[in-house]
Amino acid sequence: MSSKSLQSNTPVITVENISKCYETYQKPIHRLWQSFATKKKFHQEFWALKGIDLTVHKGETLGIVGKNGSGKSTLLQIITGILQPSSGHCQTTGRISALLELGAGFNPEFTGLENAQLNASIMGLSREEFHQKLPDIVDFCGLGEFLHRPIKTYSSGMFVRLAFAVAINMNPDILIVDEALAVGDVRFQRKCFRRLEQLKEQGVSILFVTHSTDSVLQYCDRAIMLDAGELKLTGSPKEVVQAYLEMMFASDADVKPSVPVNPNDYCVDFDPTQDNCLSHPTYNSNEERWGDGRAKICHYEVLQNGAPTTGLVQRGDKIQIKMSVLFENDVSDLIYGITVKTNDGNAVYGTNSRLVGELPTDQKAGDLVSIEHRLTLNLLAGDYFISLGVAQDHESKDAIPVDRRYDMIHLHISETHDSFGYAALDGNMTLISEGET
Repeated sequence: MSSKSLQSNTPVITVENISKCYETYQKPIHRLWQSFATKKKFHQEFWALKGIDLTVHKGETLGIVGKNGSGKSTLLQIITGILQPSSGHCQTTGRISALLELGAGFNPEFTGLENAQLNASIMGLSREEFHQKLPDIVDFCGLGEFLHRPIKTYSSGMFVRLAFAVAINMNPDILIVDEALAVGDVRFQRKCFRRLEQLKEQGVSILFVTHSTDSVLQYCDRAIMLDAGELKLTGSPKEVVQAYLEMMFASDADVKPSVPVNPNDYCVDFDPTQDNCLSHPTYNSNEERWGDGRAKICHYEVLQNGAPTTGLVQRGDKIQIKMSVLFENDVSDLIYGITVKTNDGNAVYGTNSRLVGELPTDQKAGDLVSIEHRLTLNLLAGDYFISLGVAQDHESKDAIPVDRRYDMIHLHISETHDSFGYAALDGNMTLISEGET
């Protein structure tokens, strides 16, 4: 989000030691028995939230990540007042507008227009205020004649269009979005994010729940991670996203004992048992690294147009990155990957051996392999960070990290003055006709 926002230290949401417990019963009759019992429990307790403390400030965009069932939606429902906590206290300042469950708060028999007016009245807007906002709602949702049809005929994407258009036009002080934008089409998502940026610049506080880590990195000022109802981490978007990815893709496979490696067995000019990456001039000491350690990226080289580089490169340069990986255990179904990101975490390019190339997918303990990546830097001036990784293909988890080194390599493309953005598309302008009237 824009750094020009009206962010301040004024708290608009204060959550103090919030916990939420649900009682579950095996049989309906047990609920009746429980109402008469004073000592015996006929239910089991499920704690959706456990002692959550959180403060959100005016103009701040907070990303909330966590696995399904971690308590994200429960926390938002308590903040909005839909649920009451079992213990603890939550205080909010100003009007809250929320997009929670898809279709929540909508009557399927009413038309889109009638539902918009109903939601506006619930938010405290008068009929006159609603009619002032109506042109903006109609324009933003782009539903046309569908606004006059019952919303039971709407697709999920149409639901989101209407709900978001209503929510952002209610003059909110706090906007809460719970994974709703994942349903919309790409163009509408981009339109929504532009509006979120505008609201942030107006001082609106935004709580943003999503499984899209790129969105957290790009749009949030701060992030938190929930797991099993507990607040596990609060920090910068990058820090929290890395921890979330590590938690999501951590290996639960049994790792065999490491096989001793004799560096004399290898005809290389480095010791593969050591981390040689640290001494390279392009190495970024703020890299993020995780994996189960069955293999390790122990060395890399960066060549600029065939020659070693210090990291200062030019637009259009040919780059070769040679990555050496030492296997300490047997690993099958291997994936080697590379990602190029901007300094604010936006991915501009990425690929892996599952998508391209025909590389060996099985390696034995003690193997040392080298993988070469070739790139053409069709990028404009700026700082770029390259991530390298080794993973194991997995049917349900997609990939299990073996050794991922995010933002390990830092390259700086020198200043240019003929364009702006990220991609060097080599555009030009010519006058194709000229005449007098």
